[in-house]
Amino acid sequence: MSKRRTWVALFLAVYATLLCSSWRLVESVRAWYYSAAGEAGAAVAHPSRAWPAALYASLMYGAVFGLLSMGAALAVAAPAMLVTWITVLVLLAFAGKPRRSLVAEGRRATADIARLALRVLLCEGNAVAAICGAASFGALLLGRRDDDPAAASGS
Repeated sequence: MSKRRTWVALFLAVYATLLCSSWRLVESVRAWYYSAAGEAGAAVAHPSRAWPAALYASLMYGAVFGLLSMGAALAVAAPAMLVTWITVLVLLAFAGKPRRSLVAEGRRATADIARLALRVLLCEGNAVAAICGAASFGALLLGRRDDDPAAASGS
């Protein structure tokens, strides 16, 4: 297996583990949506009233999946960042840097690696959150329309 496939498989395994562990949170958002959208038949009488609840639920779904993707990416990226950091410090030590200079370079390298990793995690998490939020908004509204008894009877 190639290195890229290995990292993708590791990311998907960590993501699946995190998703399974937080499945109750996702189910509670879904249960809240159905209780809020269906209170006293308001969503059935006026389907246009279901969209604010769908918007809020989709934002929650997006936030959950965005945080999950950032957690999975961090779990996969942390060992790679550690190896990079150690490699830089060892190469600097072999280059004959004095100890004080090596400590300063190590701190600078740590800050640079952490900053880059945080930027990548935020971009990836926001992208996943936006995609999942938009997909869940459409799914919640379309799914609600399918549950509407008036639409099923052909009125």
